[in-house]
Amino acid sequence: MAELQDFKCPSCGGAIHFDTGVQKMKCPYCDAEFDIDSLKALENEPEILDEDKFAWDNTPGQEWSEEDQEQLNSYVCNSCGGEIIGDKTLGATSCPYCGSPVVMTKMFAGILKPDYVIPFKYDKKQAEDSLRKYVKSKRFVPKLFRSENRIKEIRGIYVPFWLFDSKIDADIQYNATEVTTWSDSEYVYTKTDHYKLYRSGDMKFQHIPVDGSSKMPDDLMESIEPFDFSEAVDFQTAYLSGFFANRYDVTADDSVEKANTRIKNSTEAEFKKTTKGYDSVVTAASSMRLSESTEHYALYPVWILNTKWNGNDYMFAMNGQTGKFTGNLPASVGGLWGWFFIITGIIGILLFLLLYYKRSCL
Repeated sequence: MAELQDFKCPSCGGAIHFDTGVQKMKCPYCDAEFDIDSLKALENEPEILDEDKFAWDNTPGQEWSEEDQEQLNSYVCNSCGGEIIGDKTLGATSCPYCGSPVVMTKMFAGILKPDYVIPFKYDKKQAEDSLRKYVKSKRFVPKLFRSENRIKEIRGIYVPFWLFDSKIDADIQYNATEVTTWSDSEYVYTKTDHYKLYRSGDMKFQHIPVDGSSKMPDDLMESIEPFDFSEAVDFQTAYLSGFFANRYDVTADDSVEKANTRIKNSTEAEFKKTTKGYDSVVTAASSMRLSESTEHYALYPVWILNTKWNGNDYMFAMNGQTGKFTGNLPASVGGLWGWFFIITGIIGILLFLLLYYKRSCL
């Protein structure tokens, strides 16, 4: 049986075919043209790159002392199952994840002690002021949501993060093109030169954060990054006084894939910066090897307001170290319709005046 061979465009990666008009292989997506011999030479070049190797060989966290355990309680929400840790002087009245008013306590045990903590720099008043300004800037937030009682429900929580340090050795291969265009009195000519680029080097990463709580949306936590690790200190139970600490439910092993993705994407982005000067650059293959890897367990400070409105969950988060905040807030349907009618009315009046002016000019 005859074997069919597919060719990929070196410029954009699309499937290409033989064009009888120009007697060359032509890409229908970017219009690049290739003679068959050159294309085969590109296709037959051996790949020199091995598979990625990401292997972590460290266990983060410590064991809690009996003295530490005596000072702490674990709180479990009956509604969403969220679990948080606080000192025994902290009275829990509502769940910071779902807003449920019933929180029960149980014996504290069974998790690792953090290696580091970044203490809160923004207090509750500053967090309330930031939320108040944020709400005020949103025109269509319902009046009930703007109430002081709702704003004062904001809580300070230490969110668990797994921190990953590593060195990456990388080799990346690119397909690049340079396009030259010129013309004469009759035709416009285009010449496309194709290149194979190779980049090799190493990078070091420190404290790549991956949050260890399934209750905290990843996009929300990433939105309030970065945290300044230079202000991290060795963990002491005293830092929990007056705050909650989210109990991790995603292990370091389960977080490795996200760390690897962030490291690989960052490495590719930095290497890509060295390929300037071409009209197009497409990654053909890459190989990365991880070494000098370590993992740490840390608590990072976050102010959280999680509330419900018309059956939907809304969460506001503020970096307790830098003050950077983000969140989604409900919109008043009545307010939206009010503005819709106002804008529609203004447009209607303008159209009426325009038509009246045109008729008066006739």
